[in-house]
Amino acid sequence: QVLMEAWEKGVNPEGNSTNPSNWDFSNSFFFAGTVVTTIGYGNLSPSTVAGQIFCVFYALFGVPLNLAFLNQLGKGLNAHLLTLERWVQKPGRAQVQYQFMICFHYFKTMFPPLVFSYVEGWSYGEGFYFTFITLSTIGFGDYVVGTNPNKHYIPVYRSLTAIWIVFGLAWLALVFNVGANLMEKFLQLKWHKSDLSLAEGATTKLEDEPERPRIHIPS
Repeated sequence: QVLMEAWEKGVNPEGNSTNPSNWDFSNSFFFAGTVVTTIGYGNLSPSTVAGQIFCVFYALFGVPLNLAFLNQLGKGLNAHLLTLERWVQKPGRAQVQYQFMICFHYFKTMFPPLVFSYVEGWSYGEGFYFTFITLSTIGFGDYVVGTNPNKHYIPVYRSLTAIWIVFGLAWLALVFNVGANLMEKFLQLKWHKSDLSLAEGATTKLEDEPERPRIHIPS
């Protein structure tokens, strides 16, 4: 509550061109989430010295804590996936893990654009674009939820979006980690094959070379 009051008093309490509303709890919660996740859409920023100083110290402690939280959350998801992988090793369960990954990925990245397109009036492509730009922490700020002054949003809309962002970041980080590991293994396999080809070529060259005549030195 103290943090939210600090935001309301120190960070542009009169709103701006994209969000003229006052800083209620939902908007403050959403902005605080974009700070610690380093998304930083850029449509909102501190306008007073007190708000700027508070934002610096809040991010200084909040960003490492959020990274530690996402790391632990990612480890928990990875542990559950490993448990599921061991479970599906048994006969008749080979497709369970694959189906689970597809369903969970759909829930995290494919279903939210439908919600955003419905609430914000965007197309599905725009909703998917916002989802990826947000969860990848790029945060251009060209699309931000809850900023249309002509629409009436439920009070918890932006708060729920902030919660979805936190869990979505952990999931996308896990996906990126798996992709990086696969790419690393692919490159290592490619380099290993190249080394084997060079070694075989060197061996073949030595075998093809005629044996040089030995010079006998009489004693």
